[in-house]
Amino acid sequence: MDRATFACSTAFFRDYNSSSQGAFCLPGGHVDFIEKVESFTYSDFFRDYLIPNHPCIFSAKFTEDWGSRRNWVTWDGKPNFDHLLQKFGEAVVPVANCDVKEYNSNPKEQLPFKEYIKYWKEYIKNDYRSSRGCLYLKDWHLSRAFPEQDVYTTPVYFSSDWLNEYWDAIAVDDYRFVYMGPKGSWTPFHADVFRSYSWSANICGRKKWLLYPAGQEEYLKDRHGNLPFDVTAPSLQDRSVYPRYNQSQPPVEIVQEAGEIVFIPSGWHHQVYNLEDTISINHNWVNGCNVAIMWCFLQDELAAVQREINEWKDPMDDWHLQCQLIMKSCTGIDYKEFYNFLKVIAENRISVLENGLDDEALAKNTPKAAISTLGMLHAVFDLKRTVKVLTSLSANEDFKKLDLTSLSPPPEALLHHLKAAIDTALL
Repeated sequence: MDRATFACSTAFFRDYNSSSQGAFCLPGGHVDFIEKVESFTYSDFFRDYLIPNHPCIFSAKFTEDWGSRRNWVTWDGKPNFDHLLQKFGEAVVPVANCDVKEYNSNPKEQLPFKEYIKYWKEYIKNDYRSSRGCLYLKDWHLSRAFPEQDVYTTPVYFSSDWLNEYWDAIAVDDYRFVYMGPKGSWTPFHADVFRSYSWSANICGRKKWLLYPAGQEEYLKDRHGNLPFDVTAPSLQDRSVYPRYNQSQPPVEIVQEAGEIVFIPSGWHHQVYNLEDTISINHNWVNGCNVAIMWCFLQDELAAVQREINEWKDPMDDWHLQCQLIMKSCTGIDYKEFYNFLKVIAENRISVLENGLDDEALAKNTPKAAISTLGMLHAVFDLKRTVKVLTSLSANEDFKKLDLTSLSPPPEALLHHLKAAIDTALL
């Protein structure tokens, strides 16, 4: 990122944080289509889409060299079942039943991959019908299970990925997924984990996306405050059930073709349909541009838990700890882990700023190599965003009520180190 873009982006981010995302509206529902790889830079994406939180579509040229585009697809654009079975036949995969609603989602089961492919073939032959329902392979951590496979390369635009950087560091989880499903499979209305960004690339097939800018979901809630399972359901027209539906904007609609990548902004609720037999690669990711949104989401989640069990506050000695435990079971993270998340991200950037990288380290696909590729000014931007959120976390009353003695370094020491590293880098 060049110095002028960094200065412009930093100033914009100050204004952006003080405004309401919910006020944003795409004129006429227009979504930009990025055609050429060679003429679109990371700075362009940072300035025009990450910071203002706008969706966009990347053309199939951005994925044409991926191994999955070459090998997972037949000559006529269909899933290459024979190749997939050869490579992954013994895997066990998560499969959702799109015909069943369970707690505003679809129930999942674990199936052998070869059994799912057998089902899929029979489903197609039976004119897309089955007594088992419409089954959709979702959230498969294929990259983690098969790291040696030549599947795809994360485009540079999505390389500042704090979620996967952190979860790779602790070797617990990741937010890289493969989706495979027949025509008619779909994902109900939702926003992504931690209100993260997401990108989704179609290896084959076509998807239809219905997108609502952040804040619009408030108009879609029923009189009890619950979001709809299916945002296209006729019941949303019933004002006695959904009293504010007529105040909502129409969704931004995208039809995504084979090879194309859709960028979904932070906090945008969406619903997705497979218009054909489709395979896609999906990542969820957070970085310096939306980490403040993640922090706001966590505060809202904790407040919701506290309201739910408020009646137990007085008789329960460890009520605040129990609230954290419940929040982590629901969201996957609590305040102390969020601190450790910020620490890992910060220390990686401080290391690059203070020590740099040798040629051998740059050649490897590591978080520090990605940081170095994006440039020192981007690392400083990340640290500044981290300081802002870490300062808010450290001052948070619910955070201060926890036992913080296990945190190393203490928040005050980490903040001091961060600020010193920023000052030194900008000299």
